[in-house]
This record gives sequence, C-alpha cells and structure tokens, in this order.
Amino acid sequence: MSDMQVLLDERQITRGLGQFARILDRKSWADLPDVFARELTFNYGLGEEAGIDALERNMRRYLDRCGPTQHLIGSVIVDVDGDDATSRAYVQARHQRCDDPVGGIFDSTGEYVDRWQRGDHGWRIVRRDALWFLHAGDPAVIAMENAQLG
Repeated sequence: MSDMQVLLDERQITRGLGQFARILDRKSWADLPDVFARELTFNYGLGEEAGIDALERNMRRYLDRCGPTQHLIGSVIVDVDGDDATSRAYVQARHQRCDDPVGGIFDSTGEYVDRWQRGDHGWRIVRRDALWFLHAGDPAVIAMENAQLG
C-alpha cells in the first residue's frame, strides 16, 4: 500500500469521526450507517451490545432527553493495515438541559477506540469501545433512567 493511500485512508477515517460528532449533535440517527457497520459491536460502558439498531437506541436513550449538545473529537491517531484500521480519539461531550439555555450542563470526557473495515461503501466502524475518564455536572440533564455511568 502506498504512503499516499495510507494518508487518504487516515483522512477518510478522521472525517468519519467528525461526521459521527455532527450526527450526534444534529440527532440525525438515520445517518449512523454512514459511519458504523450495521453489524458492529460496541461497549459504551454499560456492557456489550451489537448492531446499528442497538447503537441508535443507546444514543437516543440519552441524547433525545437533553437539549443542545456538542461532541468534540480530537487527538486522533489512526493506524491503517490494508482494509483494516484502528483509531483512538479523545472525546469531550457537553450536554445542556432541555429548554433551559442557562441551566444545567453535563460533561463527559473519554476516548473512543475504534476498529474500522473498508468495504464497498468505504470505511465503517465495526467495533467501538468508549473509555470514560470523567463525568462532571448534573447527570439529570441526560435523564439516565436506571443507567450507570461507565
């Protein structure tokens, strides 16, 4: 594989991470398959889950209950090996209380560790592990009914 192809692959994967942040902040759930494989596996700190439908439920469980959000993804490292790749990226997610622009905030910071595969439609995440470093603020902002932070 040429150095140029590796750079292009890294660029596409980094763009995929940025696209994911925007999907969350726009709550455009139908666009999740643009970044994730339908048969992905993942762990957001609440145990193993599988499939794009489970991922959407997991995202909506929190984000449909809060107001505006901003997901910042940075310090991205991508390692490409043919049609497989691994990325590690820091995430800072800010969640604001619904209908209260000066109200409570809930922040989560951590790292996404993703395995990617190149397929017919480009690069897709086939495995995600969210490693949370800290949570701060009012957890009621995301109304985590019967859930614990990981």
